[in-house]
Amino acid sequence: MIPALTALAFALGLSCSPRAIAAGADMECKLAYKLDGWSLVYKHATGSGTVTCANGKSMPVKIKAQALGLTAGKWQIDNGKGRFTDVHNINDVLGGYAQAEANAGIVKTGSAQVLTKGTVSLALAGTGEGVNLGVDIGRFELSKP
Repeated sequence: MIPALTALAFALGLSCSPRAIAAGADMECKLAYKLDGWSLVYKHATGSGTVTCANGKSMPVKIKAQALGLTAGKWQIDNGKGRFTDVHNINDVLGGYAQAEANAGIVKTGSAQVLTKGTVSLALAGTGEGVNLGVDIGRFELSKP
C-alpha cells in the first residue's frame, strides 16, 4: 500500500512541475489588422493581419467577417488592434468567432467589440474611414492565408 501511495505522490508531483504548469498557462497574443467592408442588410468584410504572441511566435492571418442585420455602409479599418484571452498555443486563435456589433460613422469611423470562440475571446478596436450605420450579428473568422 505504501509503495502505491509513493508512486501516486511521485506521479502527481511530476504533473504539477513548473514546466507542466507553464505549458498550460495563458499566453498573451495580439492582432494587428486591416479590414475593408460593405453592408446592405448583409455585411461582408475581408482583410489581413498578423498575430504576435509573447513567446515570440507570429503568424499572418486572413480575416473574413459576415453578418446579417439592419446595416448599411462602406468602410475600411487601417490600424486595427486586437487582444486575445485564454490562448495556450498560437493556433488557438484560428477559427470562427461569434460577433454582434452596433456601429455608426461618417467619414471617420471606428469599431470596438468583443468576440468569442469557445473559451478564447478577442477584443477588437480600430479606426478608419467610411460611412456606416447599423446593428448586426454574424461570424468573424481568422484563418491561415
